[in-house]
Amino acid sequence: MMSRRSVWMLLGVALIIIVPLVMGGEFGGADAEVAALIEAREGFAPWFTPIWEPPSGEVASLMFALQAALGALVIGYVVGRRHGRREGLRGKDGTTPPTV
Repeated sequence: MMSRRSVWMLLGVALIIIVPLVMGGEFGGADAEVAALIEAREGFAPWFTPIWEPPSGEVASLMFALQAALGALVIGYVVGRRHGRREGLRGKDGTTPPTV
């Protein structure tokens, strides 16, 4: 059976999810809002121009997804390698290696 703490936590999570949905409104990122505010100021001049602009939003999303996947692969590799090294050390002499 679930404890009272678990029930309250589930209710809290449900409220965090449901309240914004019921309130409505538009969900937009802070980056676009800040960029619009900065560009609206007088005397604004960008420091540089991009080398390459994606032809569409879909291509930009693809590039972002590929970047996220590559980062996840690197993190998974590092974690797996450390886990394998620890298991390898444990098997040689039967003792648990010190945590690093």
